Amino acid sequence: MAVMSIFANPHRFMAVSKWFAWGFSGLGAALILFGVYQGLFIAPADYQQGDAARIMYIHVPSMWLSMFAYAFMVGASFVSIVWKHALADVAAKSAAPIGAAFTALGLITGSIWGQPMWGTWWEWGDARLVSVLILFFVFLAYMAIWQAMDTPQKAARAAAILCLVGAINLPVIHFSVDFLNTLHQKATFFAGGEEKATIGFKAPMYTVALGYLALFGGLTLLNMRAEIMLTRAEMLAQRKQAQAAG
Repeated sequence: MAVMSIFANPHRFMAVSKWFAWGFSGLGAALILFGVYQGLFIAPADYQQGDAARIMYIHVPSMWLSMFAYAFMVGASFVSIVWKHALADVAAKSAAPIGAAFTALGLITGSIWGQPMWGTWWEWGDARLVSVLILFFVFLAYMAIWQAMDTPQKAARAAAILCLVGAINLPVIHFSVDFLNTLHQKATFFAGGEEKATIGFKAPMYTVALGYLALFGGLTLLNMRAEIMLTRAEMLAQRKQAQAAG
């Protein structure tokens, strides 16, 4: 509760978030570079897919992060609707473009990977591909709502409702490889038995994943700070206009 009380106040948030924002962003960039280097030059080639599988060190963590980003938005939207948290809507709004970017990265790298592996850039009958594309469209719709509504209050409410409704797509994405028609292989990095990935593959994958997570945190905080400063500037301009009119 103490942490929530700090972040519930925009002034406190601005005071403590600056160093976290830049620190997480820098840490994320460093981890991503190191993890990608490991994946491209140190990790062994896949015994079936060869060097073409190295794109998975970018693709797979981006998919993890896209789902995490949306789950973060769902949590923030829930807090906004139930507890009217001052910065919950700002957090969800700030995370949306980052989540959309990682989802787009996952779709693009997945298509690049799929063409030599599956012989096609895209397959509309694949449940995983289509459900991730839907996730991308929900990100875009969420951002569009913020621009379409005539007041921030209406936009926040409508966007939060859309976000909560769209949450049903997350389990569809996660379980699609197990229960629905898909070209994707089943879980490897969290699997056991023969399908379990070795540490040589896991180390760069998890390094990039941690880098994506840190970068997401840093960029979200930076977006939140920018949103708060924009709101302050608009309020100040309105105040000056009111004083001039008076």
